[in-house]
Amino acid sequence: MDFANVLAELVAFFAERGIRCGAAGAIALHAHGVTRATSDLDLVVEESGAQALREHLSALGYEQLHASAGFSNHLHPDAALGRLDFIYLDPHTADVLFGSAQPREIFSGVTLPVPCAEHLAAMKVLAIKNDPSRVFRDLADIQALLDLPGVDEDVVRGYFHRHGLLARFEELQRARGRA
Repeated sequence: MDFANVLAELVAFFAERGIRCGAAGAIALHAHGVTRATSDLDLVVEESGAQALREHLSALGYEQLHASAGFSNHLHPDAALGRLDFIYLDPHTADVLFGSAQPREIFSGVTLPVPCAEHLAAMKVLAIKNDPSRVFRDLADIQALLDLPGVDEDVVRGYFHRHGLLARFEELQRARGRA
């Protein structure tokens, strides 16, 4: 996948329409200094832009694999355009997330807001809740985020608690030698 060109296209699309979007998944982790392999591009987007985005992606030749109020996944037959995953944020969540996100150059000439480590952890916790098969990969990502300087572990713990996964947080803390 040509991440830089696909991301540049999407950033331009969102900017033209005044739709807030930001990094998620592996590119957001990478912006925080946590690197892991990925084959798709994950973004957070204001839910108000979901329909326009889906129409735009369809016009570009993407097949919609899944769509719900909170997520959509799209795949292009050209491997260079690849798979795209979007997390749609309600207005309140978007204000909170984008209010603390920091703009970072993801690729040369492509800048995008990057959520704080705590908000990335929250996304990972929700992913685990929604798809338990992701638990080991996402817990490893959360552990890497918790190991970053200045991350508020109590905030991250609160996300686990809110989603009924406190035992997973405690397991993670034991693995980190913090139990």
